[in-house]
Amino acid sequence: MDEQPTLTPKEPNFWVRGLYMLLMGLAFQVAGAILCILAVTQFIFAIFSDAPNQRLTTFGGGLARYFQQLVEFLTFAREELPFPFNDWPS
Repeated sequence: MDEQPTLTPKEPNFWVRGLYMLLMGLAFQVAGAILCILAVTQFIFAIFSDAPNQRLTTFGGGLARYFQQLVEFLTFAREELPFPFNDWPS
């Protein structure tokens, strides 16, 4: 069984991670606003062209994976920082 090392509040890395968590929480809120805009735009495309926009669909898939990475980081399920500290999920 792979156990991840846990940080304790006495370690400096714990507080640095806390700052990153605040930043990633803000990124989560911004990504949520982008998701709303994307959904409305995609709906409008579907109304007028009878099909969703493929580029927006691809971006939406990446956004979904980004949300997953954010949630995993914020809940301590992963230690790797999401975008913008790493590549955008493809």
